[in-house]
Amino acid sequence: MSVNYGSKRVVVGAHYGLRDWLAQRATAALMALFTIALLVQVIFTSGPIGYGKWAGIFAAQWMKVLTFAVIVGVAYHAWVGVRDVLMDYVKPVWARLSLQILTIVWLVSVAGWAFQVLWRL
Repeated sequence: MSVNYGSKRVVVGAHYGLRDWLAQRATAALMALFTIALLVQVIFTSGPIGYGKWAGIFAAQWMKVLTFAVIVGVAYHAWVGVRDVLMDYVKPVWARLSLQILTIVWLVSVAGWAFQVLWRL
C-alpha cells in the first residue's frame, strides 16, 4: 500500500477562471475600439480607397501602436480560447502540451510578422 505525502502536481486544470474571463472581455473591447477607429478613418476618407490611402491610414504612429496592441490582444484572446478547448477535449497530456506549445509558437510568430509589416523591418 502506498502512502501519498503531499499533493500530486496537476499539469492542467481550470484554475484560470476570472482572470481569463476578464482578459477575454478586455481584449474583445480593445478589438471593438480598434474596429470603430478604423471604420471612422475609412468612412471619413474622401474618394476611392486604394493602396495609398489605406497605407496612409496606418502611417500614423498612434495607428501602428494601436494596431500592434490589437494584434497582441487577438493573440492572447486566441490563446485563452485554444488553451481552454485543448484542456477540455485533448485528454493525453503529451498531446495537449504539444499542441499548446505549437499554438504559442504560431501566435508569437504571427505577432512578430505583424510587427515587421507595421514597421517595415
